[in-house]
Amino acid sequence: MNLLECKLSDKLEIIKLNTQGELRQRLVSFGVIKGATISLLGFSPTKSTVEIKVGKMNIALRKEEASAIEVKLV
Repeated sequence: MNLLECKLSDKLEIIKLNTQGELRQRLVSFGVIKGATISLLGFSPTKSTVEIKVGKMNIALRKEEASAIEVKLV
């Protein structure tokens, strides 16, 4: 499943990043890598952005970016 299919407060493990180029580098620089544990903190009202917590950092992702991150429940 991807991030958009998850519920608030879910603890998730990243399985795969379906991204390339600059976006992939940006996500990796934030610690969004395979095997990382993240928490889903919130959605915008239209689900156009998603807020996640990776380590001690909160990150806002666009809908397209979030849908490219495959996760599983921990």
